[in-house]
Amino acid sequence: MKSFREQLSAYITKKYKVSPEYLWRRVPGYAVFRHEDNRKWFALVMDVPGDKLGLDTEETVDILNVKIADPFLADMLVRQEGFFRGYHIARGNWISILLDGTVEFDEICRWLQESYMATASVKTKQAHRPAKEWLIPANPKYYDVEAAFSQADEIDWKQGRGIKKGDTVFLYVAAPVSAVLYKCRVTKTDIPYSYDDGNVHMTGLMKIKLLKRYPPDKFTFDVLSEKYGIHAVRGPRGIPKSLSEALK
Repeated sequence: MKSFREQLSAYITKKYKVSPEYLWRRVPGYAVFRHEDNRKWFALVMDVPGDKLGLDTEETVDILNVKIADPFLADMLVRQEGFFRGYHIARGNWISILLDGTVEFDEICRWLQESYMATASVKTKQAHRPAKEWLIPANPKYYDVEAAFSQADEIDWKQGRGIKKGDTVFLYVAAPVSAVLYKCRVTKTDIPYSYDDGNVHMTGLMKIKLLKRYPPDKFTFDVLSEKYGIHAVRGPRGIPKSLSEALK
């Protein structure tokens, strides 16, 4: 009987850098895959009698157990051919997927990724999230960012919480400028650094590369407030879609 079991195991090892663990002598065909940091399972490959799943056969079939974060999505999936309520893992929105070709391999991988993220640590989720845009303040009283960018197009900047490599940051330069002046790409994060002068406290740096300059009268504080609902820029914050489009 066809089975994606070996193909899936190789895929998981390559993509997620983890190897299968065989934890039970009684069921030597059960393979667990889990995160290295929080040790949570994100996949369990099993071989079980088909009739245990409600199939009209006692032959052994291979299945993949994965966790779905959204219970409504899990309910929808188990109504489709090849999907079942989690075998032996009924709690926490676990589902079982046949590996016999009933469900296409690409779709199996899609729900594997869903399970990986549903069980991941905050750090892992942060590392895997899509690139994001941020509005961050620059206070000319403490750092002359205009002079810095006149000398180089890539500079060190205070590490913003939640910001990762590949994100876009728009620098809002405070009074007397009071406007967004620069669009930058984050090229490196988590650079060790310690600084505290009573006004500025830093525990790490990131590198930002200049992509674009804006006229000082274009995205002023008044424009941000009146047109985009941004009434303060005290720390890194996301930006509304309308402002994102305008800044492009």
